[in-house]
Amino acid sequence: MSFSRFVIKNWLHLARFLEAPINMISLAHRMNWIKPSPTLAMAAKAIALKAQGKDVISLSIGEPNYDTPEWIKAAAVQAMADGQTKYTPVGGTFDLKQTITQKLKRDNGLIYEVDQIVVGTGGKQVIFNGLMATINPGDEVIIPAPYWVSYPDIVSLFEGTPVFINCPIEKEFKLLPSQLAASITLQTKWIILNSPSNPTGCVYSKDELSALAEVLRNFPHVNILTDDIYEYLLYDGDSFSNILNVAPDLYDRTLVVNGVSKAYSMTGWRIGYAAGPKHLIQAMTDLQSQSTSNPSSISQAAAAAAIRGPNDFLKEWRTNFAMRRDYVLSAFANIPELQLIKPMGAFYLYIGCKGVVGKTTTQGKTIQTDNDFCTYLLEDYGVAAVSGDGFGLSPYFRISYATSTKNLENACERIKSAIKALI
Repeated sequence: MSFSRFVIKNWLHLARFLEAPINMISLAHRMNWIKPSPTLAMAAKAIALKAQGKDVISLSIGEPNYDTPEWIKAAAVQAMADGQTKYTPVGGTFDLKQTITQKLKRDNGLIYEVDQIVVGTGGKQVIFNGLMATINPGDEVIIPAPYWVSYPDIVSLFEGTPVFINCPIEKEFKLLPSQLAASITLQTKWIILNSPSNPTGCVYSKDELSALAEVLRNFPHVNILTDDIYEYLLYDGDSFSNILNVAPDLYDRTLVVNGVSKAYSMTGWRIGYAAGPKHLIQAMTDLQSQSTSNPSSISQAAAAAAIRGPNDFLKEWRTNFAMRRDYVLSAFANIPELQLIKPMGAFYLYIGCKGVVGKTTTQGKTIQTDNDFCTYLLEDYGVAAVSGDGFGLSPYFRISYATSTKNLENACERIKSAIKALI
């Protein structure tokens, strides 16, 4: 083949080759559709500054400051002693999956069989596999904003289209039925619900879920992904409801996602799970068989013990989280530059900071965005928070109060000082 014919036949490949620097592997175009997690990026910045000897308080990462309960760790040790250190079935051990079905019946009133459960390496992988198994190019996924940072990037990676619906603080960060109805098209494949929510801590009531379900009944082609990872972290007597509790007729088009990371302080153990229609669970399992294969056998044993065991320790955790939440609300109550509402779950506050935009630091830098404000907090006052642009709604910033009371008090004082110093 002549060089000219080679160029004509392969012009696109050649163009891509020429764009890449010499001796550098070119990346797939899909990598242009995703970005690093802003929460993990901010946590990494805080760690780097600490390593340089700077005094930094991190309110950026979403994990409890408590250790995994001892009896759960003991179950992992026992599993190792019993030789449970080999491959397990790809989608999880029978013991863990059966335990999950029992939990769903006991705590949520939901009936699933073992072959309707898949266990993955954290809730993120489970969501990733669920969307990978179902999204075709052009499919739309409705994502209320603010949202957990990974939802839109996962959708985009599979050539789906995230459809954002703004739910600002005036609406208590919740999706309204009228907004949902107006956003559904023939291309809509999923809606993602997250209650209690990351980053806002908002919790949908049964009545609010019922109203959303009433809309969804009119659109049988729309599926529901309900992310329940903060299920046990509710305050002030609020109770958890899954959309299937109020709309069991949506069972066949709902994927329920949960895990042990938040409630049991097992973020590093990396165990998440999903319950849903058998054919979808099988597809997700097949995908997992070609990526990570099974989750850690030892982590699975610990997770089974956690789900089966007593969770009375959560009462103390919830009490302490609620006290920390109330402290922050009180500390910022009289700062006109900030907007807050009382979250009913999770361990985050999503704080409006419209009042600082346009102000100038003592170094002469103008705060133009919430990202500028978070950079200012970190670099000048040693507080790591996450800007609202990563969660799809600005100008806000998110702080996690899943840290020690002392850290939280010091961080709040620094934030107040930072705002007071602005001109």
